[in-house]
Amino acid sequence: MVSVDKFAPQTARDPSTLRRDVGLIGLLWASVGSIIGSGWLYGAQKAVVVAGPAAVISWTIGAIAIVLLALVHAELGGLFPVAGGTARYPHYAFGGLAGMSFGWFSWLQAATVAPIEVEAMIGYAGHWSWAQGFLNKDQTLTVSGFIVALVLMAVFVAVNFLGVRLLAHTNSAATWWKVAVPLLAIFVLAITHFHGGNFTSHGFAPFGAKGVLGAISTSGIIFALLGFEQAIQISGESKNPKRDIPRATIGSVFIGAGIYLALQVVYIGALPASSFAKGWAKLDYAGISGPFAGLATVIGLGWLAWVLYVDAIISPGGTGLIYATSTSRISYGLSKNGYAPTLFERTNARSVPWFGLIMAFVTGVICFLPFPSWQQLVSFISSASVLMYAGAPLAFGALRSRLPERERPYRLPGGGIISPLSFVIASLIIYWSGWDTLWRLGVAIILGYVLLGSYAVYASRKGLPNAPMLNWKSAQWLPVYLIGIGLISWQGGFGNGTGTIPLWWDIAIIAVFSLVIYYWARATALPSEEIQRNIDSVTVVDEGGH
Repeated sequence: MVSVDKFAPQTARDPSTLRRDVGLIGLLWASVGSIIGSGWLYGAQKAVVVAGPAAVISWTIGAIAIVLLALVHAELGGLFPVAGGTARYPHYAFGGLAGMSFGWFSWLQAATVAPIEVEAMIGYAGHWSWAQGFLNKDQTLTVSGFIVALVLMAVFVAVNFLGVRLLAHTNSAATWWKVAVPLLAIFVLAITHFHGGNFTSHGFAPFGAKGVLGAISTSGIIFALLGFEQAIQISGESKNPKRDIPRATIGSVFIGAGIYLALQVVYIGALPASSFAKGWAKLDYAGISGPFAGLATVIGLGWLAWVLYVDAIISPGGTGLIYATSTSRISYGLSKNGYAPTLFERTNARSVPWFGLIMAFVTGVICFLPFPSWQQLVSFISSASVLMYAGAPLAFGALRSRLPERERPYRLPGGGIISPLSFVIASLIIYWSGWDTLWRLGVAIILGYVLLGSYAVYASRKGLPNAPMLNWKSAQWLPVYLIGIGLISWQGGFGNGTGTIPLWWDIAIIAVFSLVIYYWARATALPSEEIQRNIDSVTVVDEGGH
């Protein structure tokens, strides 16, 4: 039990606590604002190139997958309203090694989204002559482009230093705009330039099932739909987290998925026949930059194109802003769990984790070096983020089994079925990212083990109070899962795999393999008493900031 003294008024603010200043709308708009980012500017066009008109099926599958994952997160978010939640659930259920691993996946995903949004802003700005020198012909950054990218990253971080309340208001205003502009584009294109015959011209699914499935990961569909977890990441700063976190999580997914699916439909329907005369793989905009804005220009809607070019700065900018917030909160959570130095817990006078923000900036700038183009970053981050999300269904199953009587503000109906199914879907999305992406992700995972593992060893040897217990036994399934997914991808047919495993057989193998891992993880989870100790050891400190 937590003593009453924990909640007594304090004469001096604890420099490692967060303020609870965010309401339901702030949480909802944090997630919606993250979902509606650069994905809507590029996702529809890139999905059509990979899947043709059947991209609408790709978006539908992606939306179902994200809805299932969001439902699992909604129960966990209401159950544990702590900062950096996605980095903590596996820690509660499986202990240090699994917690450290999924914490790294969470941080890696969040830290690389802001540079993706910067890439999108710079790419769309190429419409204006003053910005045409920022990108090379192959869409990589020039020296001047890199400097602009660095400045934009600095702006994201600077706004975050002003505190979560101002951030929530700023993001809320930006999100109203970010939702209104896509809805405007949908309405205008649907009533003025919609050609139903476009869906069957050159074939509805010219690239077959492989195109439909590959588009989910590689064209930005999953990336576009990501972001619902932002309400969870800042739940340590929520006024009424047990009520509001599930509502914000689920509500944001339905809003985002509905908008994206409608955008894909009107995009295909509004394309002039000349733009895909050479097939869906060779869409031609006559050199006009920006998929939706370029389309609006081609069909004579110059005023809409102007609005879209303005939105191309605001939408990605708002998403990058909130992900800079998320990155610092995840590193805050990693430190609370003992995987990172306590310096990441230090907050300034506005209760902002300042060191985590600085590291978010440094990491974001570094990301421009190995992955300079938008789609390369998207492929990488989609697999990294879904790997992060895969930890929630595993933790969900273990916590339902070990703590069945614990009060759940939101209890997911059919959780016993949805949870393993969502884990299978997460594994499939990782696999569809392709071998080219997954081997790079493997390198990033190894780097994380070196960094966080080194600190864990150091903290243990020095006898530091937050030194983590790695709990190898409860995470025995984890290396099997990571290596297994990698091997199947290497032998599969996506992203330059060897193609030894044919299509559909690979899906069956992933499904069976994932179910084995899921039930293996649930069976080897920590005992109930130890899970409760893990929960108490990090939530008591969080509650001090109420």
